Amino acid sequence: MATDITTALRAPQNVQLAAIATDATPGYDGDKRSAEDDLAGGVERLSELQERLFAASRAGGVRRVLLVLQAMDTAGKGGIVRHVVGAVDPQGVQLAAFKKPTPEELAHHFLWRIEQRLPEPGMIGVFDRSHYEDVLIGRVRQLAPVDEIEKRYGEIVDFERRVADSGTVIVKVMLHVGRDEQKARLRERLDRPDKHWKYNPGDVDERMLWNDYQQAYELAISRTDAEHAPWFIVPADRKWYARLAVQHLLLQALESIDPQWPAADFDIDVEKQRLAAS
Repeated sequence: MATDITTALRAPQNVQLAAIATDATPGYDGDKRSAEDDLAGGVERLSELQERLFAASRAGGVRRVLLVLQAMDTAGKGGIVRHVVGAVDPQGVQLAAFKKPTPEELAHHFLWRIEQRLPEPGMIGVFDRSHYEDVLIGRVRQLAPVDEIEKRYGEIVDFERRVADSGTVIVKVMLHVGRDEQKARLRERLDRPDKHWKYNPGDVDERMLWNDYQQAYELAISRTDAEHAPWFIVPADRKWYARLAVQHLLLQALESIDPQWPAADFDIDVEKQRLAAS
């Protein structure tokens, strides 16, 4: 993996998704086979950093990581969760998959339910969809007035700044799948009985609004990209690349924290003597 992949994936100002190839592999010159080897090679480092982060929290550390995954249907969020995040100790991961808000959630501010699922110190939190649904589907489906959507962008920026200030490294990823690739993946779900459970007729309804969603994503990314909560656009037509890229971003987030093993709060020599005598 090239060292400049983070720069290559960072969302540009006034992003135009149509100008970003969904089958590209920014920052990586290898093929699928080499990517699979590199992904496996990164697991040990990711696991060690995750364990160090968890251990540090037991000694009072407050640092944590939040990975936000947003995408059109079939873009591969589930694969990222299984093949990247799933490679570490599950005790150190908190996954939140946000669905349609419940009546209770709708009775509160739109960020209320998000606040409840923020990762605890020492954890890697993963949002499978997130508060961005409220400015994506909310805009496309006109579930809120335009002025309310505009207000939410600012509220999200303020919210994420507060979360970052609390010790959280935020990594926001938009898995950028192509329209033709999405169609092929939906067709595969229809062709394979073992994938019928994944198919939702509503996915085609959302697909009919593709251009509207692309514009909604562009607006959301442009309005909420910030140093304390950066957006990364990961081409997702090649699943092997998307998984490797997200692993790289997670590794970089953990390395920026550089969690250390906590020092023993007991006399090691005394405990060795006691153990030997037991």
